Amino acid sequence: MADLFQDQAPPPPPRDEGPAEDAPLADRLRPRRLDEVVGQEHLTGPDGAIGRMVAAGKLASMVLWGPPGTGKTTIARLLADAVGMRFVAISAVFSGVADLKKVFAESREHRRLGRQTLLFVDEIHRFNRAQQDGFLPYVEDGTVVLVGATTENPSFELNAALLSRAQVLILNRLDAAALSQLLDRAEALVERALPVTPEAREALVATADGDGRFLLNQAETLFSVELAAPLDPAGLAALLHRRVAVYDKDREGHYNLISALHKAMRGSDPQASLYYLARMLTAGEEPLYVLRRIVRFASEDIGLADPNALVQCLAAKDAYDFLGSPEGELAIVQACLYCATAPKSNAAYKAQKAAWSSARETGSLMPPKNILNAPTKLMKQIGYGRDYRYDHDQEGGFSGDNYWPEEMEPRSFYRPTDRGFERKVAERIAWWDEQRRERKD
Repeated sequence: MADLFQDQAPPPPPRDEGPAEDAPLADRLRPRRLDEVVGQEHLTGPDGAIGRMVAAGKLASMVLWGPPGTGKTTIARLLADAVGMRFVAISAVFSGVADLKKVFAESREHRRLGRQTLLFVDEIHRFNRAQQDGFLPYVEDGTVVLVGATTENPSFELNAALLSRAQVLILNRLDAAALSQLLDRAEALVERALPVTPEAREALVATADGDGRFLLNQAETLFSVELAAPLDPAGLAALLHRRVAVYDKDREGHYNLISALHKAMRGSDPQASLYYLARMLTAGEEPLYVLRRIVRFASEDIGLADPNALVQCLAAKDAYDFLGSPEGELAIVQACLYCATAPKSNAAYKAQKAAWSSARETGSLMPPKNILNAPTKLMKQIGYGRDYRYDHDQEGGFSGDNYWPEEMEPRSFYRPTDRGFERKVAERIAWWDEQRRERKD
């Protein structure tokens, strides 16, 4: 296997050389000092765990746990520079036992010559249990200071023995302020502003989902194109994301008919609905295709106004599977008529679109810690599950707790109508909302 780690002959000073001019923007903007790392001041600042270790000139083994693009590799490199240690990096994806043995042998020789090694293991959770145990003697005797990086929960992915010998340091998802700072640095380096409107700049930050590397790659794309005018959010989305493919035009009649069927059912016209259903089935359309569209209709256009609509449609699918054509087609007719004559509501459909949009906008925000399970000691120590109130033990079986991420205000996605069963759902939601207000006051 090829040599996968980067050695420095002992004992060179911290690296002064910068990346090549044609290197990717993210590499050219890589911090040269720990105080240049954005978004992780709780670790790298004077009172942070890393800041204190650097000030003391002595590093302990650690596991850096955080989302992609938050600076784990950068911090490891800068740690080695800050205390004058030799830096070696390997990836658990590509490395095996032979690579580890070579690293440990070389590290032992460098230590004999008076220079300790910082061994950075990217995606350390990908090593199996036996491989993780292989680090223990070399960490214990000081052959290496281990710095592992992972995007996965160490409680589940790393051996307890390894965790007991390493601090777990949690890196934050980069917030809007940190990401904006990265864009400011990019513009200063390139010596021109991003070709986007202020609104598009905000959208660019939001789509990064806390990943600084992704954001800088997107910015590099923007710097590389010639534009007549700054992009607005729609133009930004068109440039950075591929369009969804459209249907083939030679099947336009097929899609016209399914559209007509859908809209006739939505318009509560059972006669027209039956006509378009007949047009499709007598023309040889696949019955299960039509059933799939009617099932979708039951969720999109009826929803909780009549929860039985979905049950009827799925029962029609089972009946058609059992009977086949032509006998089973009557079950499709029954489902079509049920949907066309049912009370209508698209509240669930609108709620889905609003919730999906919010999820994309807010990215990877953590739920409040009190509603997270804490099956491990580490998770309990950092507050998982603390002060959770079990609703069934509360008055009325309702605690009124806040279940939203701390960075978000509660939002209202689902607004039931006053039609059909949803009228009762709306009454329940109104009662819960009133209880929350009273208990908050």
